[in-house]
Amino acid sequence: MASQIDESVPHSARIWNYWIGGKDNYPIDREMGDRIAEGYPQIKAQAIADRAFIGRAVRYLVQEQGIRQFLDIGTGLPTVDNTHEVAQRIAPEARIMYVDNDPLVLAHARALLTSTPEGRCEYLDADVRDPDTILAKARELLDFTRPVAVMLVGILHHVDDTEESYRVVRRLVDALPSGGHLVINHATYAVFGDASKKAAQQYNDAGGRPPLTLRSPEEIIRYFDGLELAEPGLVSCARWRPDESDVAAWGPPAEVDEFAAVARKP
Repeated sequence: MASQIDESVPHSARIWNYWIGGKDNYPIDREMGDRIAEGYPQIKAQAIADRAFIGRAVRYLVQEQGIRQFLDIGTGLPTVDNTHEVAQRIAPEARIMYVDNDPLVLAHARALLTSTPEGRCEYLDADVRDPDTILAKARELLDFTRPVAVMLVGILHHVDDTEESYRVVRRLVDALPSGGHLVINHATYAVFGDASKKAAQQYNDAGGRPPLTLRSPEEIIRYFDGLELAEPGLVSCARWRPDESDVAAWGPPAEVDEFAAVARKP
């Protein structure tokens, strides 16, 4: 597996890991991360806000919606408060299927993403562009006659064909029963405009893998067609249900160019 890891090409999961203070990255990732952050200093706050959103979304789903099954596609490198840790802290019986196709993520996931005895936690090596394979394997762990939450956090902007990305999401949502949920966090340019576009282009021009495609809020909201959006709808992920005590003390968090929403299938 290690032989498949190319240390000469910057990779999004490893760069993201670097930005949030992780250690699972290579010199090429740190070099690219520093170059982007030099011209776009907001990126580190964006990475941290992205990670914090996962925890808030999972807590909402488990505590308020009673979700006990998660299909987390585009897992990324494990850090703290991964999906299963947040979910099983509240509901130890929760089941989580992680999906990614990066060999470094695979190696770390198998070592670190360990379940509670009451629940289960498994890892699937697959590409988001192959939802049928993902669903077939997920059904071996998850019961699709009961609500499942599909997590697509920081992954759809790596599907460069927008129509294909819509087809992937629709296939996944079609497999969900009533009461299932969709969670998406997607890179955009709605807050910082050209600065965000330039940073994405810099990453792509340097051969970053997988390539990054920013989309507008109008394009992102289409992923939720036919679903019931939870309040506050599609917003900058830092402002999706932020901690009330933090808002009271510091005011609304600064917006970042990652927009997020959580929605329920009727």
